[in-house]
Amino acid sequence: MSVPEPSRPQPFRATDSPWFWGLIFAVMGLVGIAMIAPKFSRRQGQLERRFLGRQQAAIERDRRAAGLPPVDLADSAFEPADLGAEAAGGPPPIVPLWTLATAATAVAIASAIMLAREVSRARRGTSAISR
Repeated sequence: MSVPEPSRPQPFRATDSPWFWGLIFAVMGLVGIAMIAPKFSRRQGQLERRFLGRQQAAIERDRRAAGLPPVDLADSAFEPADLGAEAAGGPPPIVPLWTLATAATAVAIASAIMLAREVSRARRGTSAISR
């Protein structure tokens, strides 16, 4: 019968850390956000204008059902040429993209800090599990 050899501690590999993968996914999310930002703003503008139009139409239906005089919705509509000016200095979008970018940045920073902490512990020889 042979005596089993004591196992040696495995060297630290960053890919074994969940913080590494959190950092990778957050950075890839930021890259994706940067790539889709122009198309997202155009598409989001279309969706928000459609939403606002439906909202105004519902208000008008309620007004007519209550017996109030009808309002011409075309008077408050924007022309397509005016939409560029509205996007440049108009109201902010209902769903901004910066909120998602801020969340991804916070996750990336937190993951990088925790990964650096884990790497420094591995270099000193202390395990995060032993604490």
